[in-house]
Amino acid sequence: MKILTAAQMAEVDRLSTARFGIPPLTLMENAGRHVAEALRREFSAARRVTLFCGKGNNGGDGFVAARYLRQQGIQLSVVLCGDPAELAGDARVNYEALLKTGAQVEVVAEPSGWGPQRGQWLECDVIVDALLGTGLSGPVRGLLAEVVEAVNAARNRSRVLAVDIPSGLASDTGELIGPAIEADLTVTFTATKLGHIFPPACTRIGRLIVAHIGSPPELYEDNPDLFLNLITAHQFSRFPFRRARTAHKGDFGHVLVVGGSRGKSGAAAMAGLSALRAGAGLVTVATPESVLPTVAALAAEIMTEPLPATEVGTISSQAFAYGRFEKLLESKTVLALGPGLGLHPETVEFVRTVLRHCKLPLVLDADGLNALAGALEVLRECQAQTLVLTPHPGEMARLVASTTAEVQRDRVGVARRFAQAYRAFVVLKGYRTLVATPEGQVYVNPTGNPGMASGGSGDVLTGLLAGLLAQSGDAPVADVLSLGVYLHGRAGDLGVETVGEQPLIARDILEAFPSALRELAGRVQANLKRDYYVVP
Repeated sequence: MKILTAAQMAEVDRLSTARFGIPPLTLMENAGRHVAEALRREFSAARRVTLFCGKGNNGGDGFVAARYLRQQGIQLSVVLCGDPAELAGDARVNYEALLKTGAQVEVVAEPSGWGPQRGQWLECDVIVDALLGTGLSGPVRGLLAEVVEAVNAARNRSRVLAVDIPSGLASDTGELIGPAIEADLTVTFTATKLGHIFPPACTRIGRLIVAHIGSPPELYEDNPDLFLNLITAHQFSRFPFRRARTAHKGDFGHVLVVGGSRGKSGAAAMAGLSALRAGAGLVTVATPESVLPTVAALAAEIMTEPLPATEVGTISSQAFAYGRFEKLLESKTVLALGPGLGLHPETVEFVRTVLRHCKLPLVLDADGLNALAGALEVLRECQAQTLVLTPHPGEMARLVASTTAEVQRDRVGVARRFAQAYRAFVVLKGYRTLVATPEGQVYVNPTGNPGMASGGSGDVLTGLLAGLLAQSGDAPVADVLSLGVYLHGRAGDLGVETVGEQPLIARDILEAFPSALRELAGRVQANLKRDYYVVP
């Protein structure tokens, strides 16, 4: 699903009419109907509803929603925050249509008129915010600022539904520019906007529903210039979630995990187990000979292979002697390199040599990434069929010779530029994990939680990505990686439901993965039948 700017969304609306003949009034009608349906579906016990409507198209959506809610017998208060004489276009048409039903619309055009009835309006089950839409360019002031603050103060007794985007939030950034509604539910239309997805603005969205109101998807989904995408269950509709009855382990690939060192054997074992959990048919963990017994004891289901070790217990460059490592790569499907590897100079040289010679799809993580700091020319020499880098912000900062803070300020730009420059897929971990492609597309993951910020979580992701790639066949790599980060985050969410955020450990994510996979298969089928999408 695309993530659009306000200008891009306006162009989609314009082309829906100009190219496909869909009247703007029809789009507004469908938008308002979806708002009413979402309110009834999500807040089924609501009996009293207040709608605060502005003078623009957002208010027009609110008037349509009020008409549908009135038909359903909901007790309504509709408040127009502005002069009715300033209503124009489709918003005026729907204002007048609402009045023709016999509904009363209260008018507050000045701050002085806000006081007398505000208590009555705010004493309700649900407040609908239809004040301002996605075109906001500056902070809310005056009357609307007072309404915003009053609605937020009423959230201890009323639920808040925002139409398109909570009023006061800037659609085109994740920044907070002034007073803004804090919503429990936001219903947006056609596609998500940047302000719905990126922090800190996204923390005020609440539950997000994207409703399809009639704009043809080819206007935006097939446009390569629109490079930001939200990962959704729709993206995985072509993935087989069931195996053929005649399947055997050879059908699902053989992952080679290379990692581990003295004191960090668990990282390699966790990545290997995760690759198996993802569905890989076979997994071998190659690790320094001195730590192999520990790795084998931690993961009975995986095969192991000893590699020569340095004096500090990391993989030695002697692993290439007599063609030993090249032989190990034979018959493997995917290589995952880096978990628990260490940064001994011989180990760094080993990583760089692997990159220069391995032709398998390669997932590079942790110390595999750190071995490239100051030596990015190695990436240009990389022979891998597909190269996937999975840095956290600190590792990304080392790769681009920057700071973690600077990476965090421009996560999308940093990941996208690096992926394009080095013809690699970049999975930039963190809140809203990103998948950036060599072609410049960026996919944003909506799942996950702060409990996943603990040691081993990244090793689990590495294994999951490698295991999914091993069995992906000719599926688009971007979709496979998106599936991995989505399921990883969702497994973390399910783990939190069981143990809580603070106690969550990597093993909990791994144990919840099967439930996340089953849930996703169900979501794929359910969402194919709906004209709206609920963002997890």
